[in-house]
Amino acid sequence: MRACATVALILAAVGIGAGVAMHAHAQTEAQQDPPQNAAARDAAMPADDGLGHDGWNPHPVHLQRPAVAPLSAMAQLGKLIFYDPSLSASGKISCASCHSPQRAYGPPNALSVQLGGPSLKLQGVRTPPSLMYLYRQPNFSIGPDQADADAPVDLTQAAAQVSGAVRAQKTAGVAPAAPALVPQGGLFWDGRADTLQSQAYGPLLDHAEMANGSIDEAAEKIERSPYRAQFEQLFGPGIFKNRRLLLSEALFAVARYQVEEPSFHPYTSKYDYWLEGKARLTPAELQGLRIFNDSKKANCAGCHLSQPSKDGLPPMFTDYQYEALGVPRNRRIAANRNPRYFDMGVCGPYRSDLATQTQYCGMFLTPTLRNAATREAFFHNGVYRTLEEVIDFYNLRDVDPAKIYPRDAHGRIMQYDDLPAKYHANIDKQDAPFDRKRGDEPAMSKDDIADLIAFLKTLSDGYSPQ
Repeated sequence: MRACATVALILAAVGIGAGVAMHAHAQTEAQQDPPQNAAARDAAMPADDGLGHDGWNPHPVHLQRPAVAPLSAMAQLGKLIFYDPSLSASGKISCASCHSPQRAYGPPNALSVQLGGPSLKLQGVRTPPSLMYLYRQPNFSIGPDQADADAPVDLTQAAAQVSGAVRAQKTAGVAPAAPALVPQGGLFWDGRADTLQSQAYGPLLDHAEMANGSIDEAAEKIERSPYRAQFEQLFGPGIFKNRRLLLSEALFAVARYQVEEPSFHPYTSKYDYWLEGKARLTPAELQGLRIFNDSKKANCAGCHLSQPSKDGLPPMFTDYQYEALGVPRNRRIAANRNPRYFDMGVCGPYRSDLATQTQYCGMFLTPTLRNAATREAFFHNGVYRTLEEVIDFYNLRDVDPAKIYPRDAHGRIMQYDDLPAKYHANIDKQDAPFDRKRGDEPAMSKDDIADLIAFLKTLSDGYSPQ
């Protein structure tokens, strides 16, 4: 979760009428709040912030979910590939090994980074992101309206055009005064892939993941696979004469599986049903939503957008942009034992096309917060394992950095220790709660944090409204 300002409070009045009937049949759904918190929460409750006071959405909307249909033959083939460990050098890991369907297609465990390679002993350097909801991810671009350009975009040129522009501060409830002049969109933590098909090449060929040495090596495994017949049926026997094309079609099938399989984008969280007037938030969850949107508190919603689109698409809880947050170095990662090694996101080491655009060093993609409560590894380096730790980072990074960063041999706090000092100017220090100074009061109290976590748990899929 990234500290930015709220673009808008949840829910302008889009739909009406459905909420009244819902109130009567599900009064029993609301969980009781601890009585010691109730008085304080009631006192803090604003007179009218558009969210109501009884836990129901006062302005229910109709959400547009993807149509559910049987998987095509291409997607069925992609499913076989997605779950096939024989495509790895070890013969033991598949796509699903690091993107577990039981964990919202994210990491299956609390490891900061997963183990791979031929003997499953090599560490990666980044935690696997969730594969859910990626069908709505825009292509990587820099500056305003790049995603809609008809002509091919030179990223270096685009970066140069916006170089030196002052980053607009994001303020709760206030629309940005100017278009975003930062990187946005793309897949992976650094946006280096634009399609699900191209993204799948990464782990297949990475020496610390599935560890195929070449496209030919990966294609040979497909030729020997038990689903060879499906390739012949879809593409004809000639497909095996061109290994590069064979692998391309295989990964296209994986992409089709991710697009067509409903479990990759179900929109079945409690919050989704609350938006539609079909579920009631508890007092803690409702207060957590307020804190999520409050520019003087957690200030999450400016980047993790919580409002449905004008045409009823469910909120994605990301603005798809990049930011340098200065998360602490994860010393559990073997690569980080080298003091000269730094993972700088957009400007390297995995992508090299923007290496000279040093204004982006340290920037990583803002992930969706959907299903965040199912994870045990957070941020690009998996440095934190719980939501409490993540929120403490936002709350204390600037006001009490000694609780976030280690000290050096001389007792000095090593703030922003996972980014070279010459790039510290890239780190967000203007959006609340990062706009506070050392010694200031934290933006959130312990009760605020507990309520915020209660709300974040409503973003997990699999909820069944009563």
